[in-house]
Amino acid sequence: MLSGLVIVDKPQGWTSHDVVGRMRRIAGTRKVGHAGTLDPMATGVLVVGINKATRLLTYIVGTSKTYTATIRLGESTVTDDAEGEVTATRSAAGVTDAAVRAGVEDLTGEIEQVPSSVSAIKVNGERAYARVRSGEEVKLAARPVTIHRFEVHEIRRLHTGVADGEALDVDVTVECSSGTYIRALARDLGEALGVGGHLTALRRTQVGPYTLDQAHTLEQLAEKLDVLEISDAARALMPNRELSEAETTEISFGRRITAGAGAGTPEAATAENPAAAFAPDGTLVALLADAGSYAKPVLVFAPDNEKHGKEKHGGDELRSDELGSDEHGNDKRAGQ
Repeated sequence: MLSGLVIVDKPQGWTSHDVVGRMRRIAGTRKVGHAGTLDPMATGVLVVGINKATRLLTYIVGTSKTYTATIRLGESTVTDDAEGEVTATRSAAGVTDAAVRAGVEDLTGEIEQVPSSVSAIKVNGERAYARVRSGEEVKLAARPVTIHRFEVHEIRRLHTGVADGEALDVDVTVECSSGTYIRALARDLGEALGVGGHLTALRRTQVGPYTLDQAHTLEQLAEKLDVLEISDAARALMPNRELSEAETTEISFGRRITAGAGAGTPEAATAENPAAAFAPDGTLVALLADAGSYAKPVLVFAPDNEKHGKEKHGGDELRSDELGSDEHGNDKRAGQ
């Protein structure tokens, strides 16, 4: 059974769920999910899991992301990006390049960010974007995010055709924590400069360890399905532990093993951020969490030739057709 990650270069105009549907047809299985939504307007890295590798998606969602983007200063929209209706225009003629760079600096580091109202965040059980579309005014609470890098590459001045009207297009790179809305960064930069702002272009270049250099278009994947094997994907994503034959047997039955020394299970490994454990032949056997003098399995991967394709999770068995649920494939406007 084919299991692994596919790094897709999502085309503009496609929802992330559209890509999942296409990948299901290409891979010939319904057990496909993705590790973090891109808005239809955005392009770039969308990490897709196939079969057993859908179990890794949970751990990829929380990794840092990197984007290239263009922010237009002088125009605000209802969605904080180019897909929404323009709600206000103000000339940015008086905004200097130095002021733009200072505003970017103020939005770098640990900040409190109010997500865009047109988002997948639930308000009393309903998606915020659905409430906005029905005409309701939605105010979301600020949440902490980390902007590791917010770098300005170019600032271009555009004449709007209105007297003294000028907009600025700012090309940037943003490296940020999971849950950051790049649209909200554009909005907040514009507000801080007193002219409003929105996102006009967005391309995701990296998710965790997976980069645009590894990505393929859907057309390329239809010609040749390039899959990052699940063992290689886990090695790149998590701390590693190499198991002996005896440890492999114990872990395969869902039993705990000694923490080990040197190349043992990292003490920082937790159920939320586990270590990947490999058999002597390099096969991914389990995800492990440190438990003092022991290491316990968080998730055990059954061999492909095991009957019924069952996998063990924390000692309980889950049928493989229950894995990789659509929670990773829903069409959402999130984290951009």
